Amino acid sequence: MTDDTDDIARHNAKMAKKKQARDRIMATKTEKKGLVIVHTGKGKGKSSAAFGMIFRCIAHDLPCAVVQFIKGGLSTGERDLITGHFADRCQFHTMGEGFTWETQDKERDIAAAQAAWTKAKELITTEGMHMVLLDEINIALRYGYIDTAEVIDFLENNKPEMTHVVLTGRNASDELIEIADLATEMTLLKHPFRSGIKAQIGVEF
Repeated sequence: MTDDTDDIARHNAKMAKKKQARDRIMATKTEKKGLVIVHTGKGKGKSSAAFGMIFRCIAHDLPCAVVQFIKGGLSTGERDLITGHFADRCQFHTMGEGFTWETQDKERDIAAAQAAWTKAKELITTEGMHMVLLDEINIALRYGYIDTAEVIDFLENNKPEMTHVVLTGRNASDELIEIADLATEMTLLKHPFRSGIKAQIGVEF
């Protein structure tokens, strides 16, 4: 019993010391600002993590919005839930027409991406908007459907100070990551698609 008691005492002392150090660090974090957040990488979860933040905004009754740049006609759980139950708090705009290999029409894809970017700018600059999710915009940027320099310039010079903007999709540019306040790369370790398992409701959509 003595050894167990000593272990508990050591653990408690270690945790108390860690808490003091953590409290000192937290005391220095006093600023607030609207963040530019990038979710990229080959791994699953980029949009899912972003929608998690959107649902937090909804739960706190904070105005938010979603613009989907690529995803088109496929019904998704996030879209159905938001448009069906939380449209008063979250605007949802599906502007894409599907993945580029489905439309096979570059000019149409460019027009759709440009329209989505116009809507995104309108929402980001809307007074009182707390967060705007630009879902799969990185794909549109990678294909050159939207000019990366224009997006970066807008985020640096036109985004309201307290508005958060989340940009998702693979292959985020180095320039976009550079100006982001928070950037996360999802790393692919395993995926069921490689084992012949198709996308499933409640997991992928």
